Amino acid sequence: MSTPSAPIPTFHRLHRPGEPFILPCAWDVASARLFAEAGHPAVGTTSLGVAAGIGAADEDRETLTAMAALIANMRRALPEGLLTCDFEDGYSDDPKGVVDILRRSFPSLPAPAVAPGGHRASSEGVLAVDGINIEDSARGRLLPAVALAGKVNAIKDEFPDLFVNARIDTYWTGQDNLGDTLDRMRRYVDSGADGIFVPGDLELNVIAGIVDACPLPVNVLASPRFSLEQLADVGVARISTGSLLYRTAVSMALQSLEGLASGRPAQTANVLSYFAVSDVDS
Repeated sequence: MSTPSAPIPTFHRLHRPGEPFILPCAWDVASARLFAEAGHPAVGTTSLGVAAGIGAADEDRETLTAMAALIANMRRALPEGLLTCDFEDGYSDDPKGVVDILRRSFPSLPAPAVAPGGHRASSEGVLAVDGINIEDSARGRLLPAVALAGKVNAIKDEFPDLFVNARIDTYWTGQDNLGDTLDRMRRYVDSGADGIFVPGDLELNVIAGIVDACPLPVNVLASPRFSLEQLADVGVARISTGSLLYRTAVSMALQSLEGLASGRPAQTANVLSYFAVSDVDS
């Protein structure tokens, strides 16, 4: 008699090749709640936004405490929401160390029971996140693929239900080599990854080539050159905003400030009211 297979976690089911969902990446609780209230099925984090908030450089391992605190607060604010976070390179060179950091930094939080069909599990041992991105570069330097492969394998052994998105930084670090990208992809697939993320300014035919060669859902960054429909047509499963929304917010703030400094009245059209934002945190 065959053993029934375990149900596929809700976050995993969002990843449908050719039907990509947009993953908005938050930098604080207010942005996370606004993105969720706007109807997005899952919310991520932007490592740049978190690092900027504490005056650190992106990809700096000193951001771990701030990222862990943000996830804890996001989970309290969105107890039934689907959350994924940027886990950098795992904040350690040692696979066992990565697992220990993940367990210690993103523990499950006590939560009220969720009705059948709800997102969250209440069993002990569940992390506060449904997924992570973990990358094969550190401080702007591409690392040997064996390093991330070992980390992915160790994480999946310990947390089989966690969606591990293996991020390949060939194009992100300026090493635009499709062959190396595919070699890394195969290694991470064999290590148990659930998805493949290739950030950077990729050509559409390159994205299509990665999707065609990859047995897992493929994630790319939102692009100024390609629409959701174009990315769907080549089989992308997830489109992350990365730091785009954070940079947009900062850019709009600077434009507003420039207008005030030049003597113009405050421009409040299309700006959320004070009470709209205040109510989000209440």
